[in-house]
Amino acid sequence: MVKIRLQRQGAKKAPFYHIVVADSRSPRDGKIVEKIGTYNPMTNPATIVLDNEKVQKWIKNGAKPTDTVKALIEKAAK
Repeated sequence: MVKIRLQRQGAKKAPFYHIVVADSRSPRDGKIVEKIGTYNPMTNPATIVLDNEKVQKWIKNGAKPTDTVKALIEKAAK
């Protein structure tokens, strides 16, 4: 099963995330299929950069976003 989820990057206590498409069996920071955006919670307000075409393509093809990524997609759409 393919999921759209966060991949943690950045230093200790300074998280930065890549929004990626990955197999649900791979580890959190392991092998990915495609990078479709970034999320930086350290800025004020938090910065969300998404490639909406790729997000829609993957959701249409059956990828399930995690709860956190679903909230980020909705927030970025506003």
